[in-house]
Amino acid sequence: MADHFSGPRSISDPASDIADVYAFPSPERPGNLVLVLNTFPAAAPTALFSDAITYRFRVRPVTPGSESAAAAFTVGEDEYSFDFTFDAPQELGGTDTTAQMGTCRAPGGRQVAFQVGNEVPTEAEGLKVFAGPRLDPFFIDFVGVMVTEATEKLGFRSDAENVLEGLNVLSIVLEVDATVLGPAAGSLVSVVGETVTSGGHPFRLERMGRPEIKNVVMSPKKFDTVNSDLEIRDLFNEEDAFSMRPDYAGAYRARLNANLAFYDGLDGKTAWPLDEQGAHPLTELLLADFLVVDLSKPFSEDGCFEIETALLAGRPHTTCGGRSLNDDIVDTLFTLLVGGIDGEPISDGVDQPTRPATDAFPYLNAPNPTPPDLGARLAAQMPPREEAA
Repeated sequence: MADHFSGPRSISDPASDIADVYAFPSPERPGNLVLVLNTFPAAAPTALFSDAITYRFRVRPVTPGSESAAAAFTVGEDEYSFDFTFDAPQELGGTDTTAQMGTCRAPGGRQVAFQVGNEVPTEAEGLKVFAGPRLDPFFIDFVGVMVTEATEKLGFRSDAENVLEGLNVLSIVLEVDATVLGPAAGSLVSVVGETVTSGGHPFRLERMGRPEIKNVVMSPKKFDTVNSDLEIRDLFNEEDAFSMRPDYAGAYRARLNANLAFYDGLDGKTAWPLDEQGAHPLTELLLADFLVVDLSKPFSEDGCFEIETALLAGRPHTTCGGRSLNDDIVDTLFTLLVGGIDGEPISDGVDQPTRPATDAFPYLNAPNPTPPDLGARLAAQMPPREEAA
Protein backbone atom coordinates (compact mmCIF):
# COMPACT_ATOMS: atom_id res chain seq x y z
CA MET A 1 0.00 0.00 0.00
CA ALA A 2 1.39 3.38 -1.10
CA ASP A 3 3.27 4.06 2.14
CA HIS A 4 0.87 2.59 4.70
CA PHE A 5 2.62 0.52 7.39
CA SER A 6 6.00 1.02 5.69
CA GLY A 7 8.23 -0.48 8.36
CA PRO A 8 8.19 -1.80 11.95
CA ARG A 9 8.29 1.67 13.50
CA SER A 10 5.26 2.97 11.61
CA ILE A 11 3.31 -0.20 12.36
CA SER A 12 3.93 0.26 16.08
CA ASP A 13 3.23 4.03 15.97
CA PRO A 14 0.36 4.69 13.54
CA ALA A 15 0.16 8.37 14.51
CA SER A 16 3.51 8.94 12.77
CA ASP A 17 2.78 6.64 9.83
CA ILE A 18 2.54 8.47 6.50
CA ALA A 19 0.00 6.73 4.28
CA ASP A 20 0.35 8.98 1.22
CA VAL A 21 1.74 12.25 -0.09
CA TYR A 22 0.15 14.09 -3.03
CA ALA A 23 1.18 17.24 -4.88
CA PHE A 24 -0.67 18.80 -7.81
CA PRO A 25 -1.72 22.17 -9.26
CA SER A 26 -5.11 23.22 -7.97
CA PRO A 27 -7.87 22.18 -10.41
CA GLU A 28 -10.10 25.01 -9.18
CA ARG A 29 -7.56 27.82 -8.62
CA PRO A 30 -4.86 27.90 -11.32
CA GLY A 31 -1.56 29.19 -10.01
CA ASN A 32 -1.89 27.39 -6.68
CA LEU A 33 -0.16 24.20 -5.55
CA VAL A 34 -2.03 21.64 -3.45
CA LEU A 35 -0.10 19.49 -0.96
CA VAL A 36 -1.72 16.55 0.84
CA LEU A 37 -0.24 14.48 3.66
CA ASN A 38 -2.28 11.49 4.84
CA THR A 39 -1.33 9.81 8.10
CA PHE A 40 -2.66 7.22 10.56
CA PRO A 41 -3.84 4.45 8.18
CA ALA A 42 -7.10 2.73 9.15
CA ALA A 43 -7.91 5.57 11.56
CA ALA A 44 -11.12 5.74 13.50
CA PRO A 45 -13.41 8.59 12.37
CA THR A 46 -12.76 10.26 15.75
CA ALA A 47 -8.94 10.01 15.53
CA LEU A 48 -6.84 13.10 16.27
CA PHE A 49 -3.31 14.19 15.44
CA SER A 50 -0.41 13.62 17.83
CA ASP A 51 0.73 16.64 19.84
CA ALA A 52 4.27 15.15 19.93
CA ILE A 53 4.81 15.11 16.15
CA THR A 54 5.52 17.79 13.55
CA TYR A 55 3.91 16.99 10.19
CA ARG A 56 5.95 18.65 7.46
CA PHE A 57 5.92 19.43 3.76
CA ARG A 58 9.32 20.24 2.21
CA VAL A 59 9.49 21.86 -1.23
CA ARG A 60 12.63 22.62 -3.24
CA PRO A 61 13.17 23.74 -6.84
CA VAL A 62 14.72 21.17 -9.18
CA THR A 63 16.15 21.26 -12.68
CA PRO A 64 16.15 18.33 -15.10
CA GLY A 65 19.46 16.62 -15.65
CA SER A 66 20.17 14.25 -18.50
CA GLU A 67 18.64 11.13 -20.01
CA SER A 68 20.66 9.15 -17.46
CA ALA A 69 18.53 8.17 -14.47
CA ALA A 70 21.60 8.62 -12.28
CA ALA A 71 21.46 12.37 -12.91
CA ALA A 72 17.78 12.90 -13.62
CA PHE A 73 17.30 15.96 -11.39
CA THR A 74 19.44 18.51 -9.63
CA VAL A 75 17.83 19.72 -6.41
CA GLY A 76 18.25 23.37 -5.45
CA GLU A 77 19.38 24.55 -2.03
CA ASP A 78 16.41 26.85 -1.41
CA GLU A 79 13.77 25.12 0.71
CA TYR A 80 10.20 26.03 1.54
CA SER A 81 8.91 24.14 4.58
CA PHE A 82 5.41 24.05 6.01
CA ASP A 83 5.22 22.65 9.54
CA PHE A 84 1.96 21.51 11.10
CA THR A 85 1.78 21.03 14.86
CA PHE A 86 -1.20 20.18 17.02
CA ASP A 87 -2.25 20.95 20.58
CA ALA A 88 -3.43 18.29 22.96
CA PRO A 89 -7.19 17.79 22.48
CA GLN A 90 -9.46 19.69 24.84
CA GLU A 91 -12.96 18.84 25.99
CA LEU A 92 -15.44 21.59 25.23
CA GLY A 93 -17.08 22.87 28.39
CA GLY A 94 -20.32 21.17 29.30
CA THR A 95 -20.18 18.66 26.43
CA ASP A 96 -18.64 15.30 25.55
CA THR A 97 -17.11 16.83 22.42
CA THR A 98 -13.34 16.97 22.00
CA ALA A 99 -11.70 19.74 19.96
CA GLN A 100 -8.14 20.02 18.71
CA MET A 101 -6.36 23.10 17.43
CA GLY A 102 -3.43 23.15 15.05
CA THR A 103 -0.91 25.62 13.65
CA CYS A 104 0.69 25.83 10.22
CA ARG A 105 4.09 27.54 10.21
CA ALA A 106 5.02 28.68 6.72
CA PRO A 107 8.19 30.23 5.24
CA GLY A 108 8.86 33.78 6.32
CA GLY A 109 7.38 33.30 9.78
CA ARG A 110 3.75 33.18 8.70
CA GLN A 111 1.48 31.24 11.08
CA VAL A 112 -2.08 30.10 10.57
CA ALA A 113 -4.17 28.58 13.37
CA PHE A 114 -7.02 26.20 12.53
CA GLN A 115 -9.36 23.71 14.14
CA VAL A 116 -9.08 20.03 13.30
CA GLY A 117 -12.13 18.66 11.52
CA ASN A 118 -13.58 22.05 10.63
CA GLU A 119 -15.27 21.52 7.26
CA VAL A 120 -14.85 25.23 6.50
CA PRO A 121 -11.21 25.64 5.38
CA THR A 122 -9.06 28.22 7.11
CA GLU A 123 -7.70 30.90 4.77
CA ALA A 124 -5.03 33.34 5.96
CA GLU A 125 -1.54 34.55 5.04
CA GLY A 126 -2.00 33.34 1.46
CA LEU A 127 -2.63 29.76 2.65
CA LYS A 128 -5.68 27.54 2.64
CA VAL A 129 -5.70 24.77 5.26
CA PHE A 130 -7.75 21.75 6.22
CA ALA A 131 -6.84 19.02 8.71
CA GLY A 132 -8.98 16.16 9.92
CA PRO A 133 -10.25 12.63 9.21
CA ARG A 134 -11.05 11.78 5.60
CA LEU A 135 -11.79 8.71 3.51
CA ASP A 136 -8.55 7.08 2.36
CA PRO A 137 -8.34 7.82 -1.40
CA PHE A 138 -5.73 5.16 -2.22
CA PHE A 139 -6.74 2.05 -4.15
CA ILE A 140 -4.80 -1.15 -4.81
CA ASP A 141 -5.05 -4.91 -5.22
CA PHE A 142 -2.71 -5.48 -2.29
CA VAL A 143 -3.35 -9.21 -2.33
CA GLY A 144 -2.21 -9.29 -5.97
CA VAL A 145 1.03 -7.53 -5.00
CA MET A 146 1.66 -10.09 -2.26
CA VAL A 147 0.92 -13.01 -4.59
CA THR A 148 3.27 -11.51 -7.20
CA GLU A 149 6.12 -11.41 -4.69
CA ALA A 150 5.38 -14.91 -3.37
CA THR A 151 4.97 -16.68 -6.72
CA GLU A 152 7.42 -14.53 -8.72
CA LYS A 153 4.82 -14.00 -11.43
CA LEU A 154 2.15 -11.34 -11.88
CA GLY A 155 -0.71 -12.15 -9.54
CA PHE A 156 -3.23 -9.47 -10.45
CA ARG A 157 -6.85 -10.38 -11.20
CA SER A 158 -9.52 -8.62 -13.24
CA ASP A 159 -12.03 -9.00 -10.39
CA ALA A 160 -9.69 -7.70 -7.67
CA GLU A 161 -10.98 -5.66 -4.73
CA ASN A 162 -9.57 -2.49 -3.22
CA VAL A 163 -8.30 -3.59 0.18
CA LEU A 164 -8.55 0.01 1.49
CA GLU A 165 -12.20 0.58 0.55
CA GLY A 166 -14.04 2.40 3.32
CA LEU A 167 -10.99 3.02 5.51
CA ASN A 168 -10.06 6.43 6.89
CA VAL A 169 -6.88 8.46 7.35
CA LEU A 170 -5.98 11.73 9.04
CA SER A 171 -5.40 14.29 6.28
CA ILE A 172 -3.55 17.60 6.10
CA VAL A 173 -4.42 19.59 2.98
CA LEU A 174 -2.55 22.80 2.14
CA GLU A 175 -3.05 25.10 -0.84
CA VAL A 176 -0.42 27.77 -1.49
CA ASP A 177 0.37 30.31 -4.21
CA ALA A 178 2.87 28.49 -6.43
CA THR A 179 4.85 31.65 -7.23
CA VAL A 180 6.49 31.58 -3.79
CA LEU A 181 7.85 28.05 -4.29
CA GLY A 182 10.61 28.57 -6.80
CA PRO A 183 12.95 31.01 -8.45
CA ALA A 184 10.59 31.59 -11.36
CA ALA A 185 7.11 30.67 -12.53
CA GLY A 186 7.12 27.49 -14.58
CA SER A 187 9.96 25.87 -12.65
CA LEU A 188 9.92 22.30 -11.46
CA VAL A 189 9.65 21.68 -7.74
CA SER A 190 10.29 18.60 -5.63
CA VAL A 191 8.00 17.65 -2.75
CA VAL A 192 8.53 15.43 0.30
CA GLY A 193 6.27 14.80 3.28
CA GLU A 194 7.68 13.99 6.72
CA THR A 195 6.73 13.23 10.30
CA VAL A 196 9.29 14.45 12.83
CA THR A 197 9.42 14.40 16.62
CA SER A 198 8.62 17.80 18.08
CA GLY A 199 10.88 19.55 20.56
CA GLY A 200 14.51 20.56 20.85
CA HIS A 201 15.99 17.38 19.37
CA PRO A 202 13.88 16.53 16.30
CA PHE A 203 14.14 13.04 14.83
CA ARG A 204 12.72 12.03 11.46
CA LEU A 205 10.22 9.22 11.97
CA GLU A 206 9.04 8.77 8.41
CA ARG A 207 9.18 10.48 5.06
CA MET A 208 7.60 9.89 1.68
CA GLY A 209 8.07 11.11 -1.87
CA ARG A 210 7.02 8.78 -4.68
CA PRO A 211 4.38 6.12 -3.95
CA GLU A 212 5.23 2.47 -3.34
CA ILE A 213 8.99 2.96 -3.12
CA LYS A 214 9.22 1.31 0.30
CA ASN A 215 6.28 -1.10 0.20
CA VAL A 216 6.76 -2.44 -3.35
CA VAL A 217 10.20 -1.53 -4.66
CA MET A 218 12.16 -1.99 -1.41
CA SER A 219 9.99 -4.39 0.56
CA PRO A 220 10.81 -7.90 -0.74
CA LYS A 221 13.99 -9.11 0.96
CA LYS A 222 14.48 -12.53 -0.59
CA PHE A 223 15.91 -11.23 -3.87
CA ASP A 224 18.59 -9.17 -2.10
CA THR A 225 21.31 -11.73 -1.38
CA VAL A 226 23.47 -9.07 0.29
CA ASN A 227 20.89 -7.89 2.86
CA SER A 228 18.27 -10.63 2.86
CA ASP A 229 17.90 -10.49 6.65
CA LEU A 230 17.66 -6.69 6.90
CA GLU A 231 14.38 -4.77 7.31
CA ILE A 232 15.63 -1.72 5.49
CA ARG A 233 12.59 0.55 5.49
CA ASP A 234 13.02 2.10 8.95
CA LEU A 235 16.56 3.13 8.00
CA PHE A 236 15.33 4.58 4.70
CA ASN A 237 12.59 6.51 6.52
CA GLU A 238 15.20 8.28 8.65
CA GLU A 239 17.06 9.61 5.60
CA ASP A 240 16.85 13.17 4.34
CA ALA A 241 15.37 12.78 0.87
CA PHE A 242 17.48 15.69 -0.38
CA SER A 243 20.76 14.70 1.31
CA MET A 244 21.17 10.99 1.90
CA ARG A 245 23.85 9.82 4.30
CA PRO A 246 26.52 7.51 2.87
CA ASP A 247 26.23 5.08 5.81
CA TYR A 248 23.55 2.80 4.35
CA ALA A 249 23.56 3.91 0.72
CA GLY A 250 25.18 0.65 -0.36
CA ALA A 251 22.46 -1.36 1.35
CA TYR A 252 19.72 0.70 -0.32
CA ARG A 253 21.33 0.28 -3.73
CA ALA A 254 21.74 -3.47 -3.28
CA ARG A 255 18.06 -3.82 -2.37
CA LEU A 256 16.89 -1.66 -5.28
CA ASN A 257 19.15 -3.37 -7.82
CA ALA A 258 17.91 -6.82 -6.79
CA ASN A 259 14.22 -6.01 -6.51
CA LEU A 260 14.02 -3.92 -9.66
CA ALA A 261 15.62 -6.78 -11.60
CA PHE A 262 12.96 -9.12 -10.15
CA TYR A 263 10.11 -6.90 -11.30
CA ASP A 264 11.68 -6.46 -14.74
CA GLY A 265 11.70 -10.22 -15.23
CA LEU A 266 8.04 -10.83 -14.43
CA ASP A 267 7.08 -10.84 -18.12
CA GLY A 268 10.03 -13.02 -19.16
CA LYS A 269 11.68 -10.10 -20.93
CA THR A 270 14.39 -7.58 -20.08
CA ALA A 271 13.36 -3.95 -20.39
CA TRP A 272 16.09 -2.63 -18.08
CA PRO A 273 19.49 -4.31 -18.70
CA LEU A 274 21.84 -4.09 -15.70
CA ASP A 275 25.24 -2.48 -16.16
CA GLU A 276 28.56 -4.28 -15.70
CA GLN A 277 28.44 -3.70 -11.94
CA GLY A 278 24.90 -5.11 -11.67
CA ALA A 279 23.25 -1.71 -11.19
CA HIS A 280 19.69 -1.26 -12.44
CA PRO A 281 19.04 1.83 -14.62
CA LEU A 282 16.27 3.07 -12.29
CA THR A 283 18.09 2.67 -8.98
CA GLU A 284 19.55 6.17 -8.69
CA LEU A 285 16.37 7.84 -9.89
CA LEU A 286 14.20 6.07 -7.30
CA LEU A 287 16.79 6.47 -4.56
CA ALA A 288 16.32 10.24 -4.90
CA ASP A 289 12.80 9.83 -3.56
CA PHE A 290 10.63 12.92 -4.08
CA LEU A 291 7.65 13.92 -6.19
CA VAL A 292 8.40 16.27 -9.10
CA VAL A 293 5.74 18.83 -10.11
CA ASP A 294 5.76 21.26 -13.03
CA LEU A 295 4.06 24.43 -11.78
CA SER A 296 3.60 25.76 -15.31
CA LYS A 297 1.28 22.91 -16.34
CA PRO A 298 -2.43 22.66 -15.55
CA PHE A 299 -3.87 20.00 -13.26
CA SER A 300 -3.64 16.47 -14.62
CA GLU A 301 -5.17 13.42 -12.99
CA ASP A 302 -2.64 10.89 -14.31
CA GLY A 303 0.77 12.58 -14.27
CA CYS A 304 2.63 10.52 -11.65
CA PHE A 305 6.02 9.33 -12.99
CA GLU A 306 5.33 11.08 -16.36
CA ILE A 307 8.03 13.73 -15.92
CA GLU A 308 10.58 11.07 -14.96
CA THR A 309 9.58 8.76 -17.81
CA ALA A 310 9.72 11.56 -20.38
CA LEU A 311 13.17 12.59 -19.16
CA LEU A 312 14.48 9.04 -19.53
CA ALA A 313 12.92 8.83 -23.01
CA GLY A 314 14.53 12.10 -24.08
CA ARG A 315 11.24 13.84 -24.84
CA PRO A 316 9.42 16.80 -23.29
CA HIS A 317 6.99 15.95 -20.52
CA THR A 318 3.38 16.84 -21.21
CA THR A 319 1.74 16.86 -17.75
CA CYS A 320 2.24 18.56 -14.41
CA GLY A 321 3.65 15.33 -12.98
CA GLY A 322 3.40 15.14 -9.20
CA ARG A 323 0.57 12.95 -8.01
CA SER A 324 -3.17 13.54 -7.90
CA LEU A 325 -5.64 11.81 -5.60
CA ASN A 326 -7.29 9.72 -8.33
CA ASP A 327 -4.08 8.74 -10.14
CA ASP A 328 -3.84 4.98 -10.71
CA ILE A 329 -0.21 4.80 -9.66
CA VAL A 330 -0.08 1.03 -9.10
CA ASP A 331 -0.75 0.37 -12.78
CA THR A 332 1.71 3.09 -13.80
CA LEU A 333 4.47 1.80 -11.54
CA PHE A 334 4.17 -1.86 -12.50
CA THR A 335 3.99 -0.94 -16.19
CA LEU A 336 7.25 1.02 -15.83
CA LEU A 337 9.08 -1.57 -13.72
CA VAL A 338 8.05 -4.59 -15.79
CA GLY A 339 7.73 -3.22 -19.31
CA GLY A 340 10.02 -0.20 -19.30
CA ILE A 341 9.36 3.16 -20.91
CA ASP A 342 6.13 2.94 -22.92
CA GLY A 343 5.75 -0.68 -21.85
CA GLU A 344 2.60 -2.73 -22.39
CA PRO A 345 0.05 -1.52 -19.79
CA ILE A 346 -0.35 -3.64 -16.66
CA SER A 347 -3.48 -3.42 -14.53
CA ASP A 348 -3.90 -4.64 -10.97
CA GLY A 349 -7.67 -4.90 -11.54
CA VAL A 350 -8.45 -1.97 -9.23
CA ASP A 351 -8.33 0.96 -11.62
CA GLN A 352 -10.21 3.70 -9.81
CA PRO A 353 -11.12 4.72 -6.27
CA THR A 354 -14.43 3.53 -4.87
CA ARG A 355 -15.34 7.18 -4.25
CA PRO A 356 -13.26 9.47 -6.47
CA ALA A 357 -11.79 12.60 -4.94
CA THR A 358 -13.51 15.84 -5.86
CA ASP A 359 -12.16 18.84 -7.75
CA ALA A 360 -12.87 21.24 -4.88
CA PHE A 361 -10.87 21.88 -1.71
CA PRO A 362 -10.16 19.84 0.43
CA TYR A 363 -10.64 17.29 -2.38
CA LEU A 364 -10.83 14.20 -0.16
CA ASN A 365 -14.20 12.74 0.82
CA ALA A 366 -15.67 12.83 4.32
CA PRO A 367 -14.64 9.93 6.58
CA ASN A 368 -16.53 6.68 6.86
CA PRO A 369 -18.34 6.61 10.23
CA THR A 370 -18.18 2.79 10.32
CA PRO A 371 -14.88 1.72 8.71
CA PRO A 372 -14.27 -2.01 8.17
CA ASP A 373 -11.69 -4.15 9.94
CA LEU A 374 -8.59 -4.17 7.72
CA GLY A 375 -7.18 -7.36 9.19
CA ALA A 376 -10.40 -9.26 8.64
CA ARG A 377 -10.67 -7.97 5.08
CA LEU A 378 -7.12 -9.05 4.25
CA ALA A 379 -7.75 -12.49 5.69
CA ALA A 380 -10.91 -12.84 3.61
CA GLN A 381 -9.22 -11.73 0.38
CA MET A 382 -6.06 -13.81 0.66
CA PRO A 383 -6.04 -16.91 -1.58
CA PRO A 384 -5.47 -20.36 -0.07
CA ARG A 385 -1.89 -20.91 1.09
CA GLU A 386 -1.10 -23.43 -1.64
CA GLU A 387 -2.33 -21.01 -4.33
CA ALA A 388 -0.27 -18.09 -3.00
CA ALA A 389 2.91 -20.13 -2.57
